[in-house]
Amino acid sequence: MFSTGILVLTSPLHVLPLRIAPVLSSAAQLVDRTLYIHLHPGLNLGSGSPPRPVYLPPVVDLSTFITRLYSNAADVCGHLDVRFLLTNIRAHPTACSGSQTPSSPFPSPQPLSHSPEVVLTDFAVQDPHQTNQVTQCLEKYAGCCYVCRPGLSSVLLHPQLQENEDRLRNQGEKLECLETYSDVVVGGTFDRLHGAHKSLLNVSCVLASKRFVIGVCNQAMLKKKVLKELVEPYSLRVQKLKEFLQDTKPSLQVEIVPLDDPFGVSIVDPLLKCIVVSEETKKGGEAVNQKRIENGLQPLVLHEIQLLKDVHHTDIEEEKISSSSLRFRLLGTLLAPPKDASHLPTLPYVIGLTGGSGSGKTSIAKQLEALGAVRIDCDKLGHEVYQKGTAAYHKVLEVFGSEILNEDQSINRRALGRKVFGNKEQLKALTDIVWPEIAELAQSRIHQAREEGKRVCVVDAAVLLEAGWTDWIHEVWLTIIPEEEAVSRITERDGVTVEDAQHRLQSQWSNSKQVEHANVVFSALWEPEITRKQVLKAWNLLQQRIQLKQNTDCGK
Repeated sequence: MFSTGILVLTSPLHVLPLRIAPVLSSAAQLVDRTLYIHLHPGLNLGSGSPPRPVYLPPVVDLSTFITRLYSNAADVCGHLDVRFLLTNIRAHPTACSGSQTPSSPFPSPQPLSHSPEVVLTDFAVQDPHQTNQVTQCLEKYAGCCYVCRPGLSSVLLHPQLQENEDRLRNQGEKLECLETYSDVVVGGTFDRLHGAHKSLLNVSCVLASKRFVIGVCNQAMLKKKVLKELVEPYSLRVQKLKEFLQDTKPSLQVEIVPLDDPFGVSIVDPLLKCIVVSEETKKGGEAVNQKRIENGLQPLVLHEIQLLKDVHHTDIEEEKISSSSLRFRLLGTLLAPPKDASHLPTLPYVIGLTGGSGSGKTSIAKQLEALGAVRIDCDKLGHEVYQKGTAAYHKVLEVFGSEILNEDQSINRRALGRKVFGNKEQLKALTDIVWPEIAELAQSRIHQAREEGKRVCVVDAAVLLEAGWTDWIHEVWLTIIPEEEAVSRITERDGVTVEDAQHRLQSQWSNSKQVEHANVVFSALWEPEITRKQVLKAWNLLQQRIQLKQNTDCGK
């Protein structure tokens, strides 16, 4: 198995849509991370003379093939980072353009973000005795085009031919030129760069002869995104775009700009000629043109591409390949590796479960308890530390006075709450007393669970992160829901006003801030059964991590 490979496609372009799925399936058995695709229809690797790369014109069939390629890749090899390379795709310059086309697309080998370790091809060897000659030619050809790892391997793929392929091959192809434009623009979130993004970017690169402008949604444009807290940071999304485009078409002038509104530079840049849209975003493209006309600019050509269907989507996910579906699939999985916990005993493995008010944290804690975890309810422990005679009881009286007592000398927590509400100094004075006492009780429960031979403890604590309790747990698990949904649940559950619910949420850490510290994230936004599936997924993956850690510890 190789980490990175490059697949040289030699079949005629009109045949490839039928052929690409079995070819990708074969390639996926040899490459497990990045698969670059290089197109050279008609390349003869068996002629005996060294093959040379040539320029290919942008044609309509190429745009169609790019969409099919990424659609099939999502279906048969979704784990691979597939990248279609365009360095050798170029329109012939017109006599009046004055531009000079180099004699070869590769005056020197092009470096890629990941150097290929193996070169693959769909070239069909007619004579088995030619196999060695063909593989040698293939390796020389790949090395002429791209910077490859020393000791490059080569493999001839033998995918099962699909019905009608031979008939199509014999028909020949009729190539219709694709109109290109000097300056092309697209916009989007580009979260977790996937096949649909790559199809959009590749087609745009084919259309753009000089400059490619990409508007990337900034924070202001993410407010209505599903699971917006799991959207990658802007800087990371831009970094991934730059890497992909540098591999894909390094000769293109790429400009990536933040998108703070639905239009961005598309309505003010006079040099832009074309905007690439899908059926879903076509109305947005039309709105861009209306704005351009209002601004005294020429409207853009709308080039529409197909949406890519997601054959793996569930009932609550979109039918198309989308970032929101990918974010949904992250729920219950390990988003960030656990921090070093070598100072803690392996068992019981301690999960710190947290989440804002109304997020469904308690329900998830109870589900984990039903699966076998020892649940440690820090809200109940908070009640214990206020009991008469405890150290916290006496400290609270010293700081806040006897007016917070009930007639039976117990602490009136509502009266105490009124004292600290809106007063940061008073609130800190209280938490400095109470939080360490709760932590001590929680750790004693963990010790008790260890004595009883329990494997997992779940510390159910709304203030887990604010209190800084992460140094005695193995992982942070978090449950989130949108603020408007949390407000609705709080008002219905507690009978408080919308304003009171909003104030309560604003006094807590935001979802985004908590996600930064979380290893696993849940969302109880949908039906209870969907939340249960997230919890079960997280539990099963946790058992695997615990077993792996035990095996590692035993091997030391």
